[in-house]
Amino acid sequence: MSRTKEIRIGGASGYWGESDMAVPQFLSAGGLDYIVFDYLAEITMSIMARQRAKDPEKGYAADFVSAVLKPNLTEIARQGVRIISNAGGVNPRACGRAVEAQIAALDLDLKVAVVTGDDLLERAGELAARGYVDMFSGEAFPDPDRLASINAYLGAFPIAAALDDGADIVITGRCVDSAVTLAAGIHEFGWTPDQLDALAGGSLAGHILECGPQATGGNFTDWHRVADTLHEVGYPIAELRPDGSFVCTKAEGTGGEVSPGTVGEQMLYEIGDPAAYWLPDVCCDFTDVTLEAVGPDRVEVAGARGRAAPETLKVCATWEDGWRAGSVSFFYGEEADAKARAFADNVLRRARARLRGLNAPDFTDTLVELVGAEQEYGDFGVAPPSRSVAVKIAARHQDARAAGLLLRELSGHGLAAPPGLSGFAGGRARPSPVLRLFSFLIPREEVGVAIEHAGRSRPMPLLNPSGSASDPLPITDRPVPVLPDMGDRDGTGFVSVPLIRLAWARSGDKGDKANIGVLPRKKAYAPWIWAALSDALIEARFAHFLKGGVTRFYMPGTGAVNIVLDQVLGGGGVASLRNDPQGKGYSQILLQTPVSIPEHLLEAD
Repeated sequence: MSRTKEIRIGGASGYWGESDMAVPQFLSAGGLDYIVFDYLAEITMSIMARQRAKDPEKGYAADFVSAVLKPNLTEIARQGVRIISNAGGVNPRACGRAVEAQIAALDLDLKVAVVTGDDLLERAGELAARGYVDMFSGEAFPDPDRLASINAYLGAFPIAAALDDGADIVITGRCVDSAVTLAAGIHEFGWTPDQLDALAGGSLAGHILECGPQATGGNFTDWHRVADTLHEVGYPIAELRPDGSFVCTKAEGTGGEVSPGTVGEQMLYEIGDPAAYWLPDVCCDFTDVTLEAVGPDRVEVAGARGRAAPETLKVCATWEDGWRAGSVSFFYGEEADAKARAFADNVLRRARARLRGLNAPDFTDTLVELVGAEQEYGDFGVAPPSRSVAVKIAARHQDARAAGLLLRELSGHGLAAPPGLSGFAGGRARPSPVLRLFSFLIPREEVGVAIEHAGRSRPMPLLNPSGSASDPLPITDRPVPVLPDMGDRDGTGFVSVPLIRLAWARSGDKGDKANIGVLPRKKAYAPWIWAALSDALIEARFAHFLKGGVTRFYMPGTGAVNIVLDQVLGGGGVASLRNDPQGKGYSQILLQTPVSIPEHLLEAD
């Protein structure tokens, strides 16, 4: 019988390497039904795949077992909290065995289930022969011999089935980040595939929890409000209801804050089209979501809508495409930026001369970046000469030895450099493999999912989506805010202020795309922000990075603007040579944009 009251779910991890402070915090506060963990990113999968290739018992987030569960299993069992985690990476069975060993050592009665079927690496040759092309770039399928990982993104229903079977701890491989939360809602409330609005709401709850303290003050635009408390930041808790709405909160007495700003920034984080956030279980529409503060550190989130999920699953492969190398040095003193540029230029000249002497091809790409000279701002950041900069010199090459040659020349140029060169002492950097992402869609019936529990393996056929998947309205037909007719926006009664005065913002990546979400501090600001952040302005702001187009999406529920920039991250991830290959700072650039707004709106603050 499904519950009629809310369940409380704590989000304990947003990436592999996250602090292990969340679980003790949750258990100390008490009152949780579930703790969920998200460890995986595309590049994480490739790293785990290399670990598994060296040792068949590796390839999962080992610290989930040793640092998170081991010290806390007894209390987890005492409180009856259920655990859901994608810590299994590319080897969920090995992760499950390791967890069971810890349970046995403590003589606890906890049941572990493992969800398998996402790993398609053994089918690399077959998939290559079928002629799949990248769903974003149209590039051909990579050479199967260069593939590091191939994983389908699974949804929440297999996890929920494992909970139905009585599992206390569920370990998965690659699933969508929000699935670990949605699965708890499916299990507890009995949600079926046709309850699309509830599934969308549960998915949004998962999206808020999936990055841990990013919903409670981490990476927050108003960082100064929480800066002194982030050492003890509270991890997010979703109080999920049967209709899919929820309240986001945190444990009492912990640091950070839960407010419409912190939760709204996380809602916008890396969602692309907010009317078409595609997941294996539902296509979510967040455009009419509302955020309401209902108490100290309590924000009610409602209004998510769902449409039928697609009949395909997204698959991401990572493949090795040569090598990259780079290192950071420092210059200080008069004209430090000019000295750093001269140093970098001469290092690259030396390295290229060595390549020519060896009859080796040139680097496939090089990049010099200065931190301290406002290079990230392009033509909008013409800064005065700096007396202190960091200079990064990086290059890509198909041969690891050629990439390493750059590092030798970089360290060997020290005594012939301009004055003021310094650096943190330590060993020389080493070349690392360039891992590129390849994404495509596969019919869901071709992915063989199974639940392994209590020594048995049970096939879990992936349910066909309820109804026919449908695309949202074309962007040109969607509502956008309209400015009231108030005369000359540069005339009397108007004032120009930086966007940060009017909005919060957060940015992130999807492959080589950057996503910038802008959330008005007051909904009355929305028309003026929309008008200021035109396609032309955004293109100009990021012209020094942008190779593709710009798309803007409006969200009437909050007045937010979500902006997607295509081909703007230099390849993204570890394929990029950039200091910020994930676009995490792009929102900070945009927040300095001047916005013309009626003065009386600001006076009402």
